[in-house]
Amino acid sequence: MNATQLFKRFNEAKILVIGDVIIDRYLDGKVNRISPEAPVPIIHLQKTDNRLGGAANVALNIKAMGATPYLFSIIGKDENAQIFQDLMPQNNLWEKGILQSKDRCTTVKTRVMSSNQQLLRVDREDTHDLTSNEEDLLMHTIKSFLAEQKIDVIILQDYNKGIFSISMIQKTLSVANKYVIPVVVDPKKANFFDFKNVAIFKPNLKEIRESTPFEVSTDLDSLKKASAFLRSQSGNKNTIITLSEKGMFIDDGENAKIIPTQIRNIADVCGAGDSVIGLTAIGLAMKLRLEEIAILANLAGGQVCEKVGVVPVDKTQLQNEYVELVGE
Repeated sequence: MNATQLFKRFNEAKILVIGDVIIDRYLDGKVNRISPEAPVPIIHLQKTDNRLGGAANVALNIKAMGATPYLFSIIGKDENAQIFQDLMPQNNLWEKGILQSKDRCTTVKTRVMSSNQQLLRVDREDTHDLTSNEEDLLMHTIKSFLAEQKIDVIILQDYNKGIFSISMIQKTLSVANKYVIPVVVDPKKANFFDFKNVAIFKPNLKEIRESTPFEVSTDLDSLKKASAFLRSQSGNKNTIITLSEKGMFIDDGENAKIIPTQIRNIADVCGAGDSVIGLTAIGLAMKLRLEEIAILANLAGGQVCEKVGVVPVDKTQLQNEYVELVGE
């Protein structure tokens, strides 16, 4: 299959995304003076921009590739929930998997920006686990959907905002096993090793270092040792560890290597992990080899880092870069 055929086939993929959703809010303005009240800059606010973040940005990246994402999460019943609900159709995303709870707030990350520089970030969030009623409602919605819709891959996108308790992890993996759907996990430190026997486990280097009882460096032998430890704890089939500017480590249980990153003008790393997990899931749906998946995901993450703020991947640019790297 050549690159044109591959990228056209992305349109066939159907990906279910479960995870914590976020509004990424940008307050953009100019700094002309320092406050007389305290030694801090005064921002003359010129623009407010709300964008879909977290697992919703993963869905956006999947959508940008022509594939179909189905997003499931729980937001609050507050003014930010309405903003989130308005953003979903504006971005042509399926809305029926977004539930609301009066006992949670909608997560918002507010970044104060000037001249493309982030000066301050303010987070509004709840990080406690879902209540049993919230969890039951979310799982019932997911199970009802899977009983009627064929899905190629499930993404579990964890930001430690409460969606993935141990019981929620176990229930989602159980229903994935029932329908024989491969699972891709983007974990966080809490409950790191509770995502058992998944198809692809994709932590970053920081998360691996926080979760292993030994030092981990970016050389191949050290990463292979970390991957072996991860597999012994979680039973995952494949491992992808993102290494920021050093690229990406991959291990399928038999072969391991580092995929180097391409030279980029880095503007902002926000959202890079979301693009990586989105392309990883699409590659898995296409039944690509792990190295082919990693090349696509690596290019996608790098592309996003060239742009300020949380933005999805550009499919045409990605295809051109892929062809330039591996050929038509």
